[in-house]
Amino acid sequence: MSLRIPVSALTALTAAALTAGTVLMAPAAGAAPKAAAPTFLSASQLPPHPTSSWTAGPVTDGFPEELGLCVSTEGVPSFDYRYRQFRTDLDTGAVQLTVVAGTAAQAKALAKHYDDLIRTCADRIEESTPDVEAEGRDYGTLAVEEGARVRGLHTETSWGATDISLFSVGRDGRTVTVVEWGQMGDFTDAPVAAFKKTTTTAVAKLY
Repeated sequence: MSLRIPVSALTALTAAALTAGTVLMAPAAGAAPKAAAPTFLSASQLPPHPTSSWTAGPVTDGFPEELGLCVSTEGVPSFDYRYRQFRTDLDTGAVQLTVVAGTAAQAKALAKHYDDLIRTCADRIEESTPDVEAEGRDYGTLAVEEGARVRGLHTETSWGATDISLFSVGRDGRTVTVVEWGQMGDFTDAPVAAFKKTTTTAVAKLY
């Protein structure tokens, strides 16, 4: 599901994330306390693929590199990060990240920070990578727990590669989740309604 952007561009985009949204301050007492691990999506809860079933990987500690195009940990405290990757037999994949912050206020700020990074991702791609055209779309908010927002991102390179991704950021208390789905194609290939259902499920399952 990776967008076809040169590695040098990914580095530049990660650096740009430092100035793209609210910078969160680390808790005065240090790293956030441990909490019960949030529940992740299962493979059957991803948007259905017309010709291939989804496979879910293990829940893994850390931050997934798949989100590095638009979202990063730069400028964010050392919270409790976990993720799960999903794949099909074809060029479609997904990833879910969960982050447990120290307080609900920190989680609220973190959710806004990640949504701001996704909202501005298309502009940052075009600024750092002249041979890539990018467009973002806002698919609105979802009324689940403390709320979620869904966005889309389409990129097309000068040599014809085209990719579509859907992103969502949601929160329940002091836990934030980010979900990304992606494949080759454009906005007409994006399963927006199914992805909204996936996002609602992801946020509802956090605790």
